[in-house]
Amino acid sequence: MIDYGLFGTLLIIINIAFSYKGFTNTLFFEAYKFEVDKVLINKDYLRLISSGFLHTNWNHLILNMLSLYFFSGPLENQVGGLNFLLIYFTSLIAGNLFALIIHKNHGDYCAVGASGAICGIIFASIALFPSMEIGLLLLPFSVPGWLFGILYIAYTFFGIKTQKDNIGHEAHLGGALIGMLVAIIIQPSALKENYPTIILILLPSVFLIALFIKKPHVLLIETSFKKIPTKYYDIDHKYNEEKKNKEIELDELLEKINKKGIYNLSKKERQRLDELSSQ
Repeated sequence: MIDYGLFGTLLIIINIAFSYKGFTNTLFFEAYKFEVDKVLINKDYLRLISSGFLHTNWNHLILNMLSLYFFSGPLENQVGGLNFLLIYFTSLIAGNLFALIIHKNHGDYCAVGASGAICGIIFASIALFPSMEIGLLLLPFSVPGWLFGILYIAYTFFGIKTQKDNIGHEAHLGGALIGMLVAIIIQPSALKENYPTIILILLPSVFLIALFIKKPHVLLIETSFKKIPTKYYDIDHKYNEEKKNKEIELDELLEKINKKGIYNLSKKERQRLDELSSQ
């Protein structure tokens, strides 16, 4: 019998509605997805949250919502609705912030999905329910929560290191660990009751994350993402280069006006002139 939580149900409804809007409206999807340059250069911090309510397709959405459906009820009943939301949103933001750190030099890196938040919910559950067993989709058996946690963390580190797929392993890892930590803060007794599992998951994870942040070259990221440029620049360089390119483009338009008059500009060129002038 599955326990139903009010806030978990509301989150599922919001995810479905927001994702459907993204499926049917490309401009909406582009405006709210997570993208490194949009966050770091344009300071569009809302994307750290809004991207967690978008999904790439129905399969992606359904898989995430099923996971949220199975784990949200027991956890919400255990910690209360507001604490449940605290775990969900801190995990979501933490997952995207960790992805931002890992991909800070990959300006076009983008991602969507609630997986970071849901990983936080799952790992919070592992911390608070020592006897938990987790069933795997399409497989006729379940595994102890502690074993699932350790194997999943190892899988995310491998995914970050190899970058052989388009899965946001960084967001999953960041969300999972923060979800577990917040759950322990909310219910400190869990540390006493379930300390072997918590230590086995948190200690090596925190060590490796600190290593990645301090010495990112150990990742040796050679990505297959088509949108990630092969040349990496720091954020100041990107901003200055973008500004210089806009100045060159504006000068070319003004030169054309000087030679042929403004009425010889195409409609697209006039719109671009207005955009550059306003900036």
